[in-house]
Amino acid sequence: MSAFSGGHGMMPQLGLVRRGATMPSDRLPRGLVRRVWVEFARPYRRRLALLLLAIGVGAAMTPLPALIVKHIVDALSQRSPDTARVVNVAAVGLIAVAAVTALVQLWERYLSAWIGEQLILDLRRAVFDHVQRMPLAFFTRTQTGALISRLNNDVIGAQRALTGTFGTLAQNGIRVVVVVGAMFVLSVSLTLLVLSVLPLFVVLAKGVGRRLQALTRESMQLNADMSTVMTERFNVAGALLVKLFGRPAEENRGFVERAERVADVGIRSAVVGRLFFTLLGLMGSVGIAVVYWVGSRLVLGGALSTGDVVAFGLLVTQAYAPLSALTNAPVEVLTALVSFDRVFEVLDLPHPIGDAEGAVRLVRPRGEVVFDRVSFAYPSAADSSLASLERGWSEVLDASPGATVLRDVSFVADAGQTVALVGPSGAGKSTICSLVPRLYDVSHGAVRIDGHDVRDLTLSSLAAAVGVVSQDPHLFHDTIRTNLRYARPGASDADVEAACRAAQIHDVIAALPDGYDTVVGERGYRLSGGEKQRLALARVLLKDPAVIVLDEATAHLDSESEVAVQRALATALARRTSLVIAHRLSTIARADQILVVAGGRVVQRGTHAELVRSPGLYAELYRTQFADASRPVDEASGAV
Repeated sequence: MSAFSGGHGMMPQLGLVRRGATMPSDRLPRGLVRRVWVEFARPYRRRLALLLLAIGVGAAMTPLPALIVKHIVDALSQRSPDTARVVNVAAVGLIAVAAVTALVQLWERYLSAWIGEQLILDLRRAVFDHVQRMPLAFFTRTQTGALISRLNNDVIGAQRALTGTFGTLAQNGIRVVVVVGAMFVLSVSLTLLVLSVLPLFVVLAKGVGRRLQALTRESMQLNADMSTVMTERFNVAGALLVKLFGRPAEENRGFVERAERVADVGIRSAVVGRLFFTLLGLMGSVGIAVVYWVGSRLVLGGALSTGDVVAFGLLVTQAYAPLSALTNAPVEVLTALVSFDRVFEVLDLPHPIGDAEGAVRLVRPRGEVVFDRVSFAYPSAADSSLASLERGWSEVLDASPGATVLRDVSFVADAGQTVALVGPSGAGKSTICSLVPRLYDVSHGAVRIDGHDVRDLTLSSLAAAVGVVSQDPHLFHDTIRTNLRYARPGASDADVEAACRAAQIHDVIAALPDGYDTVVGERGYRLSGGEKQRLALARVLLKDPAVIVLDEATAHLDSESEVAVQRALATALARRTSLVIAHRLSTIARADQILVVAGGRVVQRGTHAELVRSPGLYAELYRTQFADASRPVDEASGAV
């Protein structure tokens, strides 16, 4: 399978080293919070300040209802002449506090939602942009479902960390300060008694914190793994494979096993979390009981009023909730930061193939392609991917370099020439072609277009100069028109139709009920192989590159489709430099130069006529394909 169609050619082994069912360190990297602030939160510092102000105002109003109730209780206890007036004013005060609190909470919710959605947008934009610029080696190793999980679940988790967890911590912190301050005003001794149980809260939270963090990370990874399974099985190719091999029962069992692991982690997380908060609630209830028991004696002794004790009891209730949350702060913060850490894992992956400093644009390319003593080895697993995006935490990536698959390859394809590459499977033909558009970079030597090393050209101008048609061209689940305009978004309808006529596919499209607005289905599965190939050729013609790479473009077509594609190729290759990979020697008889590749080297070169007459691999391939000597391939019969 070729590099263009999703395979690796002579790729090294997968590079996964089993190390047992253990996760990577649960320790979060130092400076993570600072990085979150600098890279993502800082642009919203003004709105974050307003959010903190709204949180502060709302929290500062927390003790007011308890203090108002104190005046009501004291007035009713004393039964003075103005008791009715005090109660009336206090009732109005309670309503006013409730109304202001509701407005503040609404403003707080708006700010939180706005910041959160903008943060999700920023994170998704950053991850999507970073991932799509990764080299092909990254995508040949990474599980699609795991990537999607990072872009969805982990990004949302990171957003909740910033606007949810940290906002809640700020709110609870201010509430504790205000409420405890009001408690000290009412009774210093009772306040100290209440706070005496705080160390128990801290010890309990510390013991539970790391366990919940580990369970959260495990849950995220298991959900990503399950997402990967669904992504692979629910696309057309995966569903077809399952049906052809009659494996729905086995697939269901495998999925259920993964889902059961997710459920198990969810149960453990729920039980640990509930146990923690149950114990905190129990301790809080004991504290409130002690407050009323001690407070009643202080009332009987005349040290406090009845209203003081009632208000104090309400304040204790209001204090224990934020105190419980604050003692659990390490748990919540570490758990929330796991999402940011997993997002940053992806963002920190390097881009080994990118625009070099001082890269130049390739202007009006002629299409001369030169391979100058090129050697190539596929990058190591550790340099290409991330362990958690491949198979979870149970493996680490091998850092050893890949085996050399190309050795000292040199040739020149003059502008407008057709150069064919033939040889056995795995010889390195597709790897050679993948170096021209920089799907990979050479290990040694250089690939040049019009005298420029491709590594010194901007990727955008190189992509504009090189067009590729693989043996299994990819089409998006969209209309034919949209798929074609992917090559040139500004193309007019006339340009699109002209390209399709040149690719011998216009009549087929015109016969469809929706014409160019026909949806082709995922990967173009609603079209035949020949129709997909001709659409891919039309797309390349619309792009109008100087260099065209054809990777087994007619390998799997029937005779009728092959004839149509060959006619389209005659137009596509006219006046363009082309590198053609072919197993059928009949399709390359007219090539200006044929390179015979074996073992990563060019072992023969010449025209069809020269190579047929010379001893070597090409003549052997020719005799194998055309064993009937009475029907030799005529040099003029080639379609290329």
